[in-house]
Amino acid sequence: MRRAPRKARLVMDHIRGKSVADARALLAHTPRAAAVDISKLLESAVANAENNFELDPDDLRIHRATVDEGPTIKRFRPRALGRATPIHKRTSHMTITLTTTATDGAAAGDRKARK
Repeated sequence: MRRAPRKARLVMDHIRGKSVADARALLAHTPRAAAVDISKLLESAVANAENNFELDPDDLRIHRATVDEGPTIKRFRPRALGRATPIHKRTSHMTITLTTTATDGAAAGDRKARK
């Protein structure tokens, strides 16, 4: 995604470990641009869990939520006296892993939906 990973991590840290309902409410009231992208990602992960693994969306919680750095797009901005300075447009790889609330930490690898 075309979002700086450092800025996206600020939002992702808030929803890690929360239930899906709590995360939806938190993202709806977060005034950061990354919250919109993460909200879409969360809805996609919930839909995958529901359709692919037949899990109840009300019983899901966020097990892992990571933001890794993607490829950097490099551009140049013209400056005075014929010089140019680099611009780094950073991108992100975002991952949300869901698990059911009934699963404890030992058996968390049983039924996960990942997007």
